[in-house]
Amino acid sequence: MSGSVRMEVSPPPSGLEAEYETLFTTDSLLFLHELISTFDEQVDQVLRLRVSRKVHLDLSGDLPSFLEHTSDIRRDPAWRVLPVPLRLQRRHVDIGDLAPSDTQRFVEALQSPAQGIQVDFDDGNCPTYYNQIKGMHNVLKAVHNQFPNVPHVSQAPVLMLRPRAWNMVEHNMMVEGKEAPGPLFDFGLLMFHCGKTLFENKSGPYFYLSKVESFMEARLWNKIFVWTQQKLGLPLGSIKATVLIENILAAFEMEEILYELRDHSAGLNCGIWDYSASFVNKFGHRRAFLLPDRSKYVNMEKRFLRSYMELLVQTCHRRGALATGGMAALLLPQDPLSEPYRRVLATVTRLKLLEIKAGVDGFMVYDLNLIEPMQTLFRLHTDGDNQLHQLRNDVSVTPEDLLSMPSGGVTLYGLKYNIAVGVLFMNAWLSGKGHFFFRGQVEDSATAEISRSQVWQWIRHQTQLEDDSRVVSRRLVTDLSREVMVELSALGHNVGAKQGLHTAADMFLEVVLKRDFPEFITTYLNQDHTFLSSQSSAQVEAQHRHTHQSKL
Repeated sequence: MSGSVRMEVSPPPSGLEAEYETLFTTDSLLFLHELISTFDEQVDQVLRLRVSRKVHLDLSGDLPSFLEHTSDIRRDPAWRVLPVPLRLQRRHVDIGDLAPSDTQRFVEALQSPAQGIQVDFDDGNCPTYYNQIKGMHNVLKAVHNQFPNVPHVSQAPVLMLRPRAWNMVEHNMMVEGKEAPGPLFDFGLLMFHCGKTLFENKSGPYFYLSKVESFMEARLWNKIFVWTQQKLGLPLGSIKATVLIENILAAFEMEEILYELRDHSAGLNCGIWDYSASFVNKFGHRRAFLLPDRSKYVNMEKRFLRSYMELLVQTCHRRGALATGGMAALLLPQDPLSEPYRRVLATVTRLKLLEIKAGVDGFMVYDLNLIEPMQTLFRLHTDGDNQLHQLRNDVSVTPEDLLSMPSGGVTLYGLKYNIAVGVLFMNAWLSGKGHFFFRGQVEDSATAEISRSQVWQWIRHQTQLEDDSRVVSRRLVTDLSREVMVELSALGHNVGAKQGLHTAADMFLEVVLKRDFPEFITTYLNQDHTFLSSQSSAQVEAQHRHTHQSKL
């Protein structure tokens, strides 16, 4: 191509040569090249806007509020998003955190009675080259009905595809001399290989959009959707996307986000841990925003989280969009007759009933055995396919409501719990996994975000422990991390990988002791030498076997 290398693709990971050849055809690479080179500069722009906004908040000491220059959009009662497609109208229970590279779990999900599957290339997935290619190929197989004993794509749970967020890059693809944005790599390959078939089967293409912080980012996604539909010959509005409101700044722009995506909206989603962590990300150095121990003082009943959920439901339903709740991370014990089983089911039921009463149209579970009990809960407490008729006119949320920190302190238990979750998440990433199980529930990058954010913030503000008045300091966290390591080893968390756990603990301490708060743990890890070298040793072997460096 006129003497320049327009695009470079790393050779296939070991054992995925056939999958690689299926995904990276000449046509798909041409499409990816065009998609990425068209939008690359705009991706950089939205990331720069994030930086400038954070700098403005830091320098001015201001707090966010509803935007004045978009008040016309909020005041206009007439506009609506396009009607919800038939396949999305009744989606009470989605399976969350489903990393599609886990073939067995993916097939079990496709065979399950769930209404939807969050096919996750983001929070519940570790974005190794192997996992991305294996996961994409599994989606392609599901869409083209290549798995035996799995319902046809038009009958199986609907696939809600979640590409990586804006902050992630794909190290294995260079376009015009730059690493490719992770979300465009994921979205482009999924759309190229699956978009048309999903559309023809009235089953997509549907997406979850992670970590959107402003309506400008929603506007960019909308432009990408319009461009892609034109390129692939799909009608405008074929793509539908649910935006995850995982950031305090986005909570002030929910109507504007819906407005920007009004032809492509499948609604908004609210979660708890990424959203709570965003307070530390944006205001963590301010003592007024000290977030207390999450294990004791932070839940959806607290004013700042309840207000956010109610505002999200009200905003969506007012505009004809679906509002969905977060994921139940608890795992049911094996024996359905046991007391622990009853206790876990009662806890999940109580928390999910709060969301149903708030008016949500659906939510997620991780444990497949929770699907039917939660579908029953919806049938008992709601009428019809969804709760779009619940307009929540009783709700009036102010900026003060959204920004009110819950009262409470820090416990030794909570500090050690956060250290354990952070270390185990890093350990999982080093072994190529995006989530793990700990103390009866699933943990992923969202819980790792809140865990390491809290430890960083408690050190920064020299917070005292409730238990014994010790101050949270570098010394205390270092000592406790050693204690936690011993406890984790006793629980069998380091079987065959003791060195990995030690490396993860060192990396965790590095993150929580930084002078400036690293914005995303996933970005930090994705650019970390230890993580990259754990991937590249596998890549070097593949390189020797597969000499062509790129297809284009």
